[in-house]
Amino acid sequence: MRVLVSGGAGYIGSHTVIRLIDAGHDVVIVDDFSNSKPTVIGRLEGITGVHLPVHSFDLTDVDKTEHLFAHESIDAVIHFAGFKAVGESVSKPLDYYQNNLDSTFSLMRAMDRHDVRTLVFSSSATVYGAEPQLPMTEDLPTSATNPYGWTKVMIEQILTDIAASDDRWRIAALRYFNPVGAHASGEIGEDPSGIPNNLMPFVAQVAVGRREKLSVFGDDYDTPDGTGVRDYIHVDDLAAGHVAALDRIAKDSSPISIWNLGTGQGVSVLEVIKAFEKASGKPVPYEIAPRRVGDIAASYADPSRANSELNWYATKTIDDMCEDTWRWQSGNPNGYPDA
Repeated sequence: MRVLVSGGAGYIGSHTVIRLIDAGHDVVIVDDFSNSKPTVIGRLEGITGVHLPVHSFDLTDVDKTEHLFAHESIDAVIHFAGFKAVGESVSKPLDYYQNNLDSTFSLMRAMDRHDVRTLVFSSSATVYGAEPQLPMTEDLPTSATNPYGWTKVMIEQILTDIAASDDRWRIAALRYFNPVGAHASGEIGEDPSGIPNNLMPFVAQVAVGRREKLSVFGDDYDTPDGTGVRDYIHVDDLAAGHVAALDRIAKDSSPISIWNLGTGQGVSVLEVIKAFEKASGKPVPYEIAPRRVGDIAASYADPSRANSELNWYATKTIDDMCEDTWRWQSGNPNGYPDA
């Protein structure tokens, strides 16, 4: 298929582009580079040996989105584009609701007008809300604790309603847990702007000397070592899940499907620190800080539906994740160059 990847220069999008090309698909990228760097494209072309058509604009621009679909042959879309920082969404809720919803409206209308009705949507485990049952299964009720999470809940509902209104649609919503790691080449990886919001890139920046120490938010949770437990999934396994979902919905008769993408195993903050010190050979100094508002003790997936229906399994361990992250971070201590 010829697949449009929105946000294809971003962290998960870029790794998915490689997996799509490896699987024999053609890829077109749309990205406004507000949360990514144009240098990613050259690195993707170097890894894949394929020229990548890139359209640089914001998907909330209805006219440019329409022009893209009118002038490119597209069979399916994988939709990553959107604002994604939980903390920032709390301080800038209007920006998050407007950007994440408007970009989806613009995209879905253009797809519908041009008879492109195969979509894989980048959702999130945040849709399981504040105190979900563990492990989390796809049939749990959805909720959220922040505006970012609510945009995912809302978009999932929008997609469900679209699928119910027209059975020509084939939609997958993939609920990610905690993507980490980097491509085995060390050429692409996670490069957050400003202070990292997530644990692994912060740990990596401490190990490489960009930051003095890590704050561990809470050591009094009801977990084996008192620190928060999360389901960390290697970004390459996650990317493979998108290809598996795309292949499935292209043949499936269900208008909408929802799958968790996770390992099903929880790893604590202190366990991540220990694994990263082993992978890097560098100390990761940390201090215990108060809990963050909205954080929960533990979050991990039940991935059995994706295992059985997609024949997809997470294959990489936390040691693999740390080793690949360190290869990326040590080779790119300041992230991607601006040009």
